[in-house]
Amino acid sequence: MILAYETATNVCSVSFQDKDGGVTEKRIQGRGVHSDHVFLFTQELMNEYNFKIADLDAVLVSNGPGSYTGLRIAASAIKGILFGTDVPLYAANTLASFAMGVEERIGIIHSIIDARRTHVYHQAFSSKDGLISKSEPDIIEISEFEDFIQDGDTIIGTGINRLDKESLSKAELFDETSISASSLIKLYQVPNFLDFCVKTSPEELNPNYISSGQVNNSK
Repeated sequence: MILAYETATNVCSVSFQDKDGGVTEKRIQGRGVHSDHVFLFTQELMNEYNFKIADLDAVLVSNGPGSYTGLRIAASAIKGILFGTDVPLYAANTLASFAMGVEERIGIIHSIIDARRTHVYHQAFSSKDGLISKSEPDIIEISEFEDFIQDGDTIIGTGINRLDKESLSKAELFDETSISASSLIKLYQVPNFLDFCVKTSPEELNPNYISSGQVNNSK
């Protein structure tokens, strides 16, 4: 049994995989929804499926890049939820999780998150024979990202509406309605999941947050 948490954007999603492999998601979208719903969704799933945290085989958390506030809320919640247990904890690359949600697409998958100003968080993947990273997670100018997009590419994430019309016409688009903690469970089950998920502990869990102030230093 697995619990997964996705809070890197305005989406707050908690998903549970039961003993039979069935996956259930609790989800809400909006600014400031995470603090009220992370524990609520967890408790609702525990009640509905009659399990305790100690019964879990793993807990997965989307660990960035993304909203610092959302990521910190999930990290703080997990520290409390897993206190005193030995349940394995994995911190997952948020952008890889997004890509896993559309991994059946052919060609390049661009995962993006609106980073405000004129930037997006970005990482490119392909899903041929398993999810493969084609670039490192970074924060880049929207205009730079638009130059990457080719006909037939897929884009998933937030901030899609900030792209120019030519870029939008080239790609298949999946907005924030496609963001789900269930994608973390799918990512965890691919053979190379350790390329995107790091085993950690509640005490060591810290969000992988890329700030806009790092842009110039990374170029």
